[in-house]
Amino acid sequence: MSLEPHPAAAIAVTGLAKHYDAVAAVAGIDFTVPAGSVTALLGGNGAGKTTTLAMLLGLLKPSAGSIRVLGTDMLRDRHRVLARMNFSSPYVDLPHRLTVRQNLRVFAQLYAVPEMEKRIEQLARELDFAALLERPAGQLSAGQKTRVALAKALINTPELLLLDEPTASLDPDTADWVRGLLERYRQERNATILLASHNMSEVERLCQQVLMMKQGRIVDRGTPAELIARYGRRNLEEVFLDIARNQGKAAQAAEQQQPVEEKTA
Repeated sequence: MSLEPHPAAAIAVTGLAKHYDAVAAVAGIDFTVPAGSVTALLGGNGAGKTTTLAMLLGLLKPSAGSIRVLGTDMLRDRHRVLARMNFSSPYVDLPHRLTVRQNLRVFAQLYAVPEMEKRIEQLARELDFAALLERPAGQLSAGQKTRVALAKALINTPELLLLDEPTASLDPDTADWVRGLLERYRQERNATILLASHNMSEVERLCQQVLMMKQGRIVDRGTPAELIARYGRRNLEEVFLDIARNQGKAAQAAEQQQPVEEKTA
């Protein structure tokens, strides 16, 4: 069933699909992300999460469907909204020969960030990598790359953040600190965050809504508490495994995209 775009939705997607010949990477999905909220897009490898994020960013042209971001039609007018959003992934490398500072300058210039140097120094302090500013990006550890990637995503103080594994490769203490920073950023800026993560405890802590993807479709959705109760599990990781392995009546109902109540009555 298609969802009508809501005036308070930061993202509104209807019938979104991406096909590669006979393969449907995304098979016609509908969802909204309320402004000022945190939503998780979850699923196993190959579920369609990365393809969905790429279409939201305007990097991939959909085969079908519509995308509205911050009230703008991304298929026609994405240039009007790109400066108000940003993306982070520790799996997308920055140019190795440039220093961290030089890399951040490039992105600050692309977004026409005022007081660029002041903003870079501020982010370096907040994300605890001031000592790395003059180090070539190619010499960073995995955890350091994650922090710098997040700084790149925050450089323009975006209204909408799309995050792929925002705490990947971070030790538990640093990851917890980053989650706190994201929570504060959302509250202070009324920002909207859509994140893909394999860390279910992170999703339980940060997210008001969860979209569960499998084989290019959204097979279930709800708050973390609703999904845990629906599947009769102790936590979201167990729910994820149920859906991935087609275990339990709730998972079977989700797989068939039928109301869970009809299957469990």
